Amino acid sequence: MSRPFVAILMGSESDLPVMQGASDVLGILGVQCEMKITSAHRTPAATQQYISDAEARGCGVFIAGAGLAAHLAGAVAAHTLKPVIGVPIDSGPMQGMDSLLSTVQMPAGIPVATVAIGKTGARNAGYLAAQILALQDSDLAKRVRSEREQKAANVQAQDRALQDSRK
Repeated sequence: MSRPFVAILMGSESDLPVMQGASDVLGILGVQCEMKITSAHRTPAATQQYISDAEARGCGVFIAGAGLAAHLAGAVAAHTLKPVIGVPIDSGPMQGMDSLLSTVQMPAGIPVATVAIGKTGARNAGYLAAQILALQDSDLAKRVRSEREQKAANVQAQDRALQDSRK
């Protein structure tokens, strides 16, 4: 069987600049992903069909992003037992607060892991999806650890440069 992949879903093309962050992180970590535009409210049957198809092809984690009070992540979670990570998109008059609340407030038994609003949240969704898959993939776990160690080394190098410049 092939390696599990991550499915990244978004409610509309306008969400792509945010959701691209999840794809970028997964690419850095060597995790296969695919992206799909589908709407929980405008194309519910197509959304359900995609979830079913993705599971049959080996999807291990779903990442779903939507703006306003649209709740793509909740609709995905209603149709799968795979982990679902919700990314609130920073759009509309509430700049993502409505999306955050609709994503995080799931009924008991239908969980959606929810990350920060916007681009940082999408990137963290990519990292979280990789960490979930890494539970069953020791090579991926090593890549995730290495990426985190590199980020720590970058911070330490920045601090050394700051300290050196103040001497």
